[in-house]
Amino acid sequence: MQPRNMSMSGVVDLAAVKAAGEAKAKAEQARAQAARQGGPTAVAPSALVIDVDEAGFERDVLQRSAEVPVVIDFWAEWCEPCKQLGPLLERLAVEYNGRFLLAKIDVDANQMLMQQFGIQGIPAVFAVVAGQALPLFQGAAPEAQIRETLDQLIQVGEERFGLTGIAVDPDAVADGASAAAPVPAGPYDALLEAAMSALDAGDLAGAVQAYKNVLADDPAHPEAKLGLAQAELLTRVQDMDPQQVRKNAADGPADVTAQIAAADLDLVGGHVEDAFGRLVDAVRRTAGEDRDAARLRLLELFEVIGPDDPRVTTARQALARVLF
Repeated sequence: MQPRNMSMSGVVDLAAVKAAGEAKAKAEQARAQAARQGGPTAVAPSALVIDVDEAGFERDVLQRSAEVPVVIDFWAEWCEPCKQLGPLLERLAVEYNGRFLLAKIDVDANQMLMQQFGIQGIPAVFAVVAGQALPLFQGAAPEAQIRETLDQLIQVGEERFGLTGIAVDPDAVADGASAAAPVPAGPYDALLEAAMSALDAGDLAGAVQAYKNVLADDPAHPEAKLGLAQAELLTRVQDMDPQQVRKNAADGPADVTAQIAAADLDLVGGHVEDAFGRLVDAVRRTAGEDRDAARLRLLELFEVIGPDDPRVTTARQALARVLF
């Protein structure tokens, strides 16, 4: 999706939200001013989540978006999915450590903002980057999808507008993290060893379940996430006919299912760039459910390789370009 200029007549000053070039200039000016004043002031994690109303929208969202992407959560007290999504977004705002700011808007108390954004249902999540609005998603999306969307948003903010986020007080981060997130259960040595033993024995289902048992207690456990992604990939390809899969992909360049299967084989065969490029191309050529399927499989393959691999970084950039 492409950024669009905000149009909030009657709520904000339209002069603050012109074209993207002007938005970028405003962001640069804000950073320069902060530098002249001795640099940005570090904030506590609690300041990364704010309640916003119509009166404070320009100050709290539009102006702040010149220094950090602002994610907007439109919610209401009566909305049950909002009660699931809201705490997740708040936790991610703290975890991302100032890479984005979360603004929560109660639609019942701010009907004009709801109308101006064209909200048809809640929860609805938008972002404002250097004065430019981006619709992100609607409904209580899975955490993995939300994380990928946030990563792409942050990347767009950095590459197009040079937004590097806001400084967070490291002492406050430590206090906030310990208060917000319980210490995960563990250790998991026995479960991880069981998963490895299952892999060695060819018991892919057993390995998948062992990794899932770890992630049930600690969803961010890096070794378990990597192991699960690899075990699930091996499960998908174990009964494939490689020759037929590649023929299907060659005969049907628009067949997303065929391209996804071929990408799995590419990765298992060590052709990482080919796998990533195939799925990025599928995302670019498709729309709707097909596009989501190709994008989500690409995210799963990123997990197999690991986030620090430069090939993943390059593919993430390519994915961001075709999505935004």
